[in-house]
Amino acid sequence: MAQSIDESAQTVRLSRTSKRQREGTDHVGAFGTRTGRSDLVFLEGMLPEASGTIVNDRSIEAQMSACFDRLEAVLASRGLDLSNVMKVTVQLTDTADRDVVDDVYRARFDGEYPPRTTMGVCSLPAGAAVQLDVIAAVE
Repeated sequence: MAQSIDESAQTVRLSRTSKRQREGTDHVGAFGTRTGRSDLVFLEGMLPEASGTIVNDRSIEAQMSACFDRLEAVLASRGLDLSNVMKVTVQLTDTADRDVVDDVYRARFDGEYPPRTTMGVCSLPAGAAVQLDVIAAVE
């Protein structure tokens, strides 16, 4: 719980504000990527996109690979890679695809798996079958 103490008209916070999201409005569609000067990077809405188009007509394996290609590109633009990923949330429109998603996930992380939550959803933007939300850390 964050508490405040008023000392000589200056508020001192006991929580470390460097760990939270800050100002910034780098949004993609309805998804935010706001991180400011934090050591955490929050990426949501990593859809299966190639050349600016959602590839919703491809297999779940190809869509998951496209999500990871996009994720790696976004991380690289910040000087990061998959080793910086701390948590992944996978959203699937068909949970029967979980085994295929697991195979792609294992191949991309090469034995160093960050914690992951997989959930079923009714639909995703642009008819995609999969979407990733990711938390990465600058270390």
